[in-house]
Amino acid sequence: MALASDIPPFAKRPKIGLMTRLMRIIARPGFQRWASAFPLTRGVAAKDGAELFDIVQGFVKSQALFALVDLRVMHRLMDGPQTASDLAAVCMLPIDRMDRLLKAGVAMQLLRRDRAGRYGLARKGAALVGVPGLEDMIRHHAAFYRDLNDPVALLRGEVETELAQFWPYVFSADKATDAETSNRYSDLMARSQEIVAADTLATVKLGRYTRLLDIGGGYGVFAEAAAHANPNLTATVFDLPAVGPNAEKRMSASAARDRLHFVPGSFREDPLPQGADVISLIRVLYDHEDTTVMDVLSKVLDTLPDGGSILISEPMSGGDRPEIAGDVYFSFYCLAMQTGTARSANEIGEMCRQTGFTDVISYPSRRPFVTSVVTATKPSN
Repeated sequence: MALASDIPPFAKRPKIGLMTRLMRIIARPGFQRWASAFPLTRGVAAKDGAELFDIVQGFVKSQALFALVDLRVMHRLMDGPQTASDLAAVCMLPIDRMDRLLKAGVAMQLLRRDRAGRYGLARKGAALVGVPGLEDMIRHHAAFYRDLNDPVALLRGEVETELAQFWPYVFSADKATDAETSNRYSDLMARSQEIVAADTLATVKLGRYTRLLDIGGGYGVFAEAAAHANPNLTATVFDLPAVGPNAEKRMSASAARDRLHFVPGSFREDPLPQGADVISLIRVLYDHEDTTVMDVLSKVLDTLPDGGSILISEPMSGGDRPEIAGDVYFSFYCLAMQTGTARSANEIGEMCRQTGFTDVISYPSRRPFVTSVVTATKPSN
């Protein structure tokens, strides 16, 4: 007689939990037909269907948005409603196709259509125009879309991505030493940094600090915003030498120019400037692998005085509770960059603790799709 232990592993039936049984029932086409008709379940079935369809059609919406931005439709409507014929002429499209695009804009609540058939801006469309850097990021997504053309190949690491070429500094400072390359990505970052700076400074107050060091601060958008918000604060930007000329040009035009400075260098290879009592990493860590992150956190700890603080602000994963911005968009964006990852606030906090920081605080995010914030303190000896 065969014993249970003699039964080949493939012959053993795994124990199926209650939730798995329930999901198997829901996955049956017959159940879906019944749920769609039964009065007590058809509302849920309809909601699930609509949300699934929204996921399925997401790439079409993003491409229609790209067309609206690329043709500057929202900008052309800033002076008031226009007909599809008027817009078709300036956008060099056939009228019927212009009308098709405009109706898509209405469906996405970016545009509105009046009784006379003219198209105008809706609230979301006006907001899109007003968010600094958003249109530039949408145009930049053309490369991201191409990298996602075969998502399975991307997940398997079989794709040479365009984003890896766009952000070469994440691999080493040597790959981004020329001004053209550095300014290409610094320009894009600067145009979108204003909203990140605003949310960060609304979350964490810097009034008790006197000297800020902003690592990887680009043209100084965050440093300038911090200086404006805190009249007693002096801010230094530390970034690659090729970024310097444009950063200094921007700083020299600022009302806070006497309190803004630029120091060239790479946080990978060079010592950090001394003297800051708060050091910020704004959209820096998620660009890099864990070893690089731990190295820069150690450098920050060594540079800060006792009681000094580190401020980390960037898009983050939801961790045990995945959320749409960090665990879909930014997760796959980092994948296409071929380095870094969107980490959760808990993961970042634990890396800070491992480095030697204490008093780690994760703040509720105003807008997770913009940024989330973690701070920590260098303990006193």
